[in-house]
Amino acid sequence: MKSEYDLSTLRARKNPYAAKLKKPVSMRLSEDVLGYFKDMARQSGVPYQSLINLYLRDCVRNHRRLEIAWPTARPRIAER
Repeated sequence: MKSEYDLSTLRARKNPYAAKLKKPVSMRLSEDVLGYFKDMARQSGVPYQSLINLYLRDCVRNHRRLEIAWPTARPRIAER
């Protein structure tokens, strides 16, 4: 390896991976959900944030849809 390099001939260019960088977000997770991923992280040796990202990426890739069935509201009885 040379002891000195001439970097004056280099041209600046945009980072081709900049569009693929992760975006930091803040979200509230239930303790049981967070505990589940942290336990899995300890077992696998992968950070829990990475596991959550991998799980969500799998959902995106497989076009998973969550089916939510909200309970219907009971009609209120008018008080007299």
